[in-house]
Amino acid sequence: MSPQRLSTSVRRVAVVGGARIPFARSDGPYATASNQQMLTAALDGLVERYGLREPGAVGEFVAGAVLKHARDFNLARETVLGSHLHPSTPAYDIQQACGTGLQAVIAAANKIALGQTESAVAGGADTASDAPLGVNDSLRRILLEARRAKSPGARLKALAKVRPGHLVPDIPRNGEPRTGLSMGEHAAVTARSRGIPRAAQDELAATSHQRLAAAYERGFFQDLVVPFRGLARDQNLRPGSTVEQLASLKPVFGLGHPDPTMTAGNSTPLTDGAATVLLASEEWTRERGLEPLAYLTAYETAAVDFVGGDVAGGEDGLLMAPAHAVPRMLERAGLGLDDFGLVEIHEAFASQVLATLAAWEKRGLGTVDRARLNVAGSSLATGHPFAATGARIVATLAKLLAERDAPARGLISVCAAGGQGVTAILERA
Repeated sequence: MSPQRLSTSVRRVAVVGGARIPFARSDGPYATASNQQMLTAALDGLVERYGLREPGAVGEFVAGAVLKHARDFNLARETVLGSHLHPSTPAYDIQQACGTGLQAVIAAANKIALGQTESAVAGGADTASDAPLGVNDSLRRILLEARRAKSPGARLKALAKVRPGHLVPDIPRNGEPRTGLSMGEHAAVTARSRGIPRAAQDELAATSHQRLAAAYERGFFQDLVVPFRGLARDQNLRPGSTVEQLASLKPVFGLGHPDPTMTAGNSTPLTDGAATVLLASEEWTRERGLEPLAYLTAYETAAVDFVGGDVAGGEDGLLMAPAHAVPRMLERAGLGLDDFGLVEIHEAFASQVLATLAAWEKRGLGTVDRARLNVAGSSLATGHPFAATGARIVATLAKLLAERDAPARGLISVCAAGGQGVTAILERA
């Protein structure tokens, strides 16, 4: 390979391929697997598939997790050291809630585009099964007081304050610190404000399962999914899902309001999993005789004021930032929704996908033909390990574009906790 050199121009960034482990429902097959173990399995799948063992094969590894133990403080680097990637490969962590995987891809792509590295792997992992349990905050304060004590007597005096209630751990909460509402409850607010009907949500969910099943049946995921702990395909997949079956489920969010519409069937389950993506310069791919699946050509992030903004109107709902990011990105790229042959919207909830589509239409971007939307299924069927989803979508969309005979573009939209959104464009020349 030629030596790395600085570039004075922005280069195209190729998506070469991806590897992920099957996604599993929490407290299932991966109940005892850590973020590092899952991410290592996904990374090793990529290393073996593309022959990346030698020193310098990959310039950098960037990945993250949302639910992290203290032991995961250097997750990406420890994953490299436990994998078949060469130990000399630098690595660092990144985190932006559910946008983590896509933001990792963007971070790696920027260095390639600027000539700072020739290749990189990006990804993410999350386990809802092995979630960290925090020490009760009152107990923590007592323990800190005991540590600071200057004498054994003072230390015993501090420890004597411990009561049985102090031994109850702090469980991670699926709630926004600013509002106390879970992501599902926030999505229910938007669903009500936008008037998203139950039937439309169930139809989108059923379609997601049916399309993912069809993709598996035709062998689409054969070079994208690496078996792990007895699973060869996503555990949440229900090939026979129908609108009628989903219609029988009881609502689980927005129960304090009339006619709630969001159920466990049209919402993503808590999930464990990991995913990675290989990115590179065109020169790197040529030297290795590899054919890029697609190119990452644009990306945009946005955030909304989901506390004091236009929440009631649905414009600034917790998961509505992509409704702001995509119009900005398309304007900058000089494109419209009609210029995209494929559209990938992360299905945190069916209602959120439908609300995003409605917002784009309201902003004058046009409509998205459902035949172009999430054509190989998405998060409602595969599951959603928070930090892994972005990498999963990038690899999936890149391969879908590569299957097409003619040039095509694909749009990616990922909503995230904290009122954020990460979006991107992939192109197949």
